[in-house]
Amino acid sequence: MNKKILITGGAGFIGSHLTDELLDKGYQVRILDNLSEQVHGPNAGRPEYLNPEAELMVGDVRDPEAVAKALKGVDAVYHYAAMVGVGQSMYEIREYTDVNNMGTAVLLEALIKNPVEKLVVASSMSIYGEGLYKDYEGNIQAGMERKLDQLKQGRWEVYDSEGRELKPYPTPESKTPTLSSVYALSKYDQERLCLMVGKAYNIPTVALRFFNVYGTRQSLNNPYTGVLAIFASRFLNNNAPMIFEDGMQQRDFVSVLDIALASRLAMEVPAAAGEVFNIGSGNAYTVREISAKLAKVLRKDDIQADINGKYRVGDIRHCFSDISKARKILGYEPQVALEDGLMELALWLETQTAEDRVNEASRELAARGLTV
Repeated sequence: MNKKILITGGAGFIGSHLTDELLDKGYQVRILDNLSEQVHGPNAGRPEYLNPEAELMVGDVRDPEAVAKALKGVDAVYHYAAMVGVGQSMYEIREYTDVNNMGTAVLLEALIKNPVEKLVVASSMSIYGEGLYKDYEGNIQAGMERKLDQLKQGRWEVYDSEGRELKPYPTPESKTPTLSSVYALSKYDQERLCLMVGKAYNIPTVALRFFNVYGTRQSLNNPYTGVLAIFASRFLNNNAPMIFEDGMQQRDFVSVLDIALASRLAMEVPAAAGEVFNIGSGNAYTVREISAKLAKVLRKDDIQADINGKYRVGDIRHCFSDISKARKILGYEPQVALEDGLMELALWLETQTAEDRVNEASRELAARGLTV
């Protein structure tokens, strides 16, 4: 095998686990990563958790010279470099657009000159906006949105025109995107650009829409990262997790190990080319439930979540995955049960210190009128 794979953003949370997965299967791995301060801290060097067999090139995906150098001798590319987080994207608009959209454009121009056997791009469930719903007659409803006046009244669910509550339903790849944040727009831009240019230049391309990813190595100092890492940071500092709305919003939480597995399959399975796949666990959990489960494994049951009854601009109510397409074409089957994944996360958290910046981030959003 011995193919050489480039992972942009490979020193981060998902990229480093993908690195392990690929090295374990006999691939060579090169990483291009700018070691962003928000993720890696100030004056960051090579992360301790990064597999020593991986080659790390420190550089920015927006830098054509760094990208061209990183692509030399490479057989396939994973484009996982991105700014993440819905809330922050709503005010750091230029930065998110620059890193996510422009970074992708720079990479694609380099790939036109230096084609590879496969390109896999990380997309996000955030592009869906609200997931699918079923109405009282059993019909599927898409494109639903919540009105600001109902949110101000604390009516959090999605309702039909008669004011009846709709029932959330698993979301397949066929759902038309409803882009409700700058982050979602930029991720959709990344996946469409890659698929479009890949098709035009005969570079087989796959887009993976990740649902809520959790696991070891997620930055505990970044208040805009995944919800489980944010909750963990609060618990480690003996602070209550902050939950928006009433905490009954449903999400799909998937282990980073399953994400790494699906990512490898996307590169290896020829039939994946030109396709988009949901990668999740296929299960739905409420945010309140997730907070309680994490509290239990961290032995912080005495800390009750702070359910603040506020709405964050760009947030959606329910969205969880239908993964039947990934099962059928990729042969993807989630391997990590939530309880096992949380236990592994808890063991890792015992060795970590976390700077809790949640209050600071909340003040930032409130000051800009992005919470209601």
